[in-house]
This record gives sequence, structure tokens and C-alpha cells, in this order.
Amino acid sequence: MKKVFLSLAIASVMVMVSCKEDASSKVNSDKAEVAAQRDEAGKNLPVMSFDKQEHDFGTIEMGTPQETTFTFTNTGNAPLIITDAKSSCGCTVPEYPKNTPIAPGESGSMLVKFNGSGMNQVTKTITVTANTAQGSELLRIKAFVNPKDANAAQGPIK
Repeated sequence: MKKVFLSLAIASVMVMVSCKEDASSKVNSDKAEVAAQRDEAGKNLPVMSFDKQEHDFGTIEMGTPQETTFTFTNTGNAPLIITDAKSSCGCTVPEYPKNTPIAPGESGSMLVKFNGSGMNQVTKTITVTANTAQGSELLRIKAFVNPKDANAAQGPIK
């Protein structure tokens, strides 16, 4: 037990003695200036501002294709690049300007197609991945889907 205590005491003294150097003397001012410029440039990010975050198709008949356009503007101060857009289900397909830089102040659009599948209240999400501060934006579409044949919704008759 004494050997363990003695070993820990010696290790503690070594750590305290070796850390007495002045850390500010090790800072390279040229590298600090480059790092400051890099950090300042990192603040210049695109901002994706949509005209709407959600679209309601209202009441539709099952299987009736629907589509809407989400318009967005780059309100940031760096080019906006959309790298991906995925929907929560295969029945919804987004079309977007993939990997195309959109300059600050410029606008773009994303066409979202929904095939009208499902029943009753249906909500789908589209996740847009871009080089914004958040990294992704979330859009929603919704509809109330009525069956094509009203009798089919009632089920079997006995």
C-alpha cells in the first residue's frame, strides 16, 4: 500500500512540475491570425428561408397524384448547396437543384410529388440536407385521403 501511495505522490509531483511552462509563450501569432480568419469565414453561412414549411392538399381521392412547389431564398451570405432531399416514404418524391450553388439573395424551388396513397389523414415529411448552420430543414405535406370506392371503406357486409 505504501508503494502505491508513494508512486502516486511521485507522479503527482512530476505532473505539477512539468506544467509550469508559460503557455502564452508557445502561441504562434501567425497561426492565431490564420485561425481567426478561418473562424470569421466560418460565420458566413447560407440560410435557407422557405415561403412555407407545410402544404395541405386538403381532401383528395386515393390514388390521385398531387404536387406542390416549395420556394426558398438564400438569405445568408454564402452560396447555398442542397446535397440531398429525402421523404419519409416512397409515395412522396422531391425534385430539387442538387449540388447547384445558389448565391446569396437568389431563390430556388423544390417540387414535391405525392402519389395520393394512404387513407384518412396522411402527413409526410421531406428532410432537406444543405450546407446551412442546422444542416437540414424539414418540410411537411398533408392531405385527407378518401377511398375511391366508398363501399370498400365500410368493410365486408354480412
